[in-house]
Amino acid sequence: MMNQAWISEVEQSTLEDGLFKAGNLFPGKVFFSTSLGQEDQVIIHAIAKVKAFVNIFTLDTGRLFNETYNLLEKTIARYKQPVRIYYPDAANIEQYVNQKGINAFYESVANRKECCHIRKVEPLNRALQGAKIWITGLRADQSITREEMKMIEWDEQRNLYKFNPLINWSLDDVRDYLKINDVPYNLLHEKGFISIGCAPCTRALEPGEDIRAGRWWWEDANKKECGLHILETNIQQA
Repeated sequence: MMNQAWISEVEQSTLEDGLFKAGNLFPGKVFFSTSLGQEDQVIIHAIAKVKAFVNIFTLDTGRLFNETYNLLEKTIARYKQPVRIYYPDAANIEQYVNQKGINAFYESVANRKECCHIRKVEPLNRALQGAKIWITGLRADQSITREEMKMIEWDEQRNLYKFNPLINWSLDDVRDYLKINDVPYNLLHEKGFISIGCAPCTRALEPGEDIRAGRWWWEDANKKECGLHILETNIQQA
């Protein structure tokens, strides 16, 4: 385990400087997973701006909105940054759908989590093989399940550092950055969508609703995670 003085240094840096420093820590082993949300667009812009040594990838679950695919194409063209796309295992998808149904995730939390595992978690684990730092676009005020997350944490199961550079940003901070820097974003954000995932599991918000209410809206708010971000352990355990 390397000297952890870099943690404080990165945490105290600006977004761009923090990403640049993180990319230089483990050349070729720093990865950013983008879902093409507003937060992730901020990070892609910052990575491109400072030419940080960060590998970018995204997960295509097979059930994304057309607007998301359009944004992916537009983002690659704008920043000239390669974005590797990972897909779920076809055999696992076939087995799940044939045994449980095409929309079985509406029937139970267990079914929904299994679908998320097949379409998201397993491809993510493949994408992160060999990674030393995983960069995400998580923010603390996105949901009650993320309030205690730190900017840099140790993911014990995946054996890597998880870097959440926007953890202390507000939604207004994100939107201001997008506007000031003319960053492309998903057009669904203009139709009441805040957090955007798979089309069957995402809806626009009603006035006054929590920003994550549009994701898996039929479930209890305490269970609204897909499994990508529930493995954190305290950084002191690293």
